[in-house]
Amino acid sequence: MNLGFGEIAIILIVALLIFGPSKLPKLGRAAGETLQEFKKGMRQVMDDDDKNGKKQVMDNEKSNEKIEG
Repeated sequence: MNLGFGEIAIILIVALLIFGPSKLPKLGRAAGETLQEFKKGMRQVMDDDDKNGKKQVMDNEKSNEKIEG
């Protein structure tokens, strides 16, 4: 989804008309903080999945050693 200059300009003009010039910086800041928290949460989920996956692989290797040995 690529937005060109025209589309972005129209979105900004509509937002300016709806919310007014005093609320736009607050809305932008809130959107940025929300996106930052979302990314942080996704990183934590991915890290947890990686740790659990490595642990499971190690557990499988240990059980295979017990079976073979």
